[in-house]
Amino acid sequence: MAAYSLLHGYQNMSAENVIGSITTYSKDTPVGRPSIDGRAGVFVPTEFFEAGANSIRKGAGIVGFGNPDGSLMIYFEGNRFDESALHKWENKARKAYDRMVMAAPTVSKVKIDAKMMEYIGYIDGTGITLRVPEKLADWLRAADAMDTAPENTVITWGKR
Repeated sequence: MAAYSLLHGYQNMSAENVIGSITTYSKDTPVGRPSIDGRAGVFVPTEFFEAGANSIRKGAGIVGFGNPDGSLMIYFEGNRFDESALHKWENKARKAYDRMVMAAPTVSKVKIDAKMMEYIGYIDGTGITLRVPEKLADWLRAADAMDTAPENTVITWGKR
């Protein structure tokens, strides 16, 4: 609970207040659509996620940014067509990120209540940094997709 509290700025609140106030929209959440190579958040669903309310597949790469109203705009890639190039989780996250920064037309995006997603790291034009890798592992384990997990908490790629 301490790591979660520190990450979300709740270090002085009681456990009861934290549970009643869960949100991933914090001072660390990138706000507004990033430009090309700009920073966006990496997310996984929380226990408040409504699985039947959207088409996000288990194990998907989920990236996004905060909106001024406190909601999140997330883009996701679940590799619905089993493309071999999208087998690894980080490739799914990057595909969703590329769609987001290019403002490409897609049905793989949704405006969502921030309590349904947990901010676990960030992605930009140079790679992904995971701050809470155990949450990603939980997400991938639930999808029976641990073989897609990244090997490190920092994933880098070359310039495009």
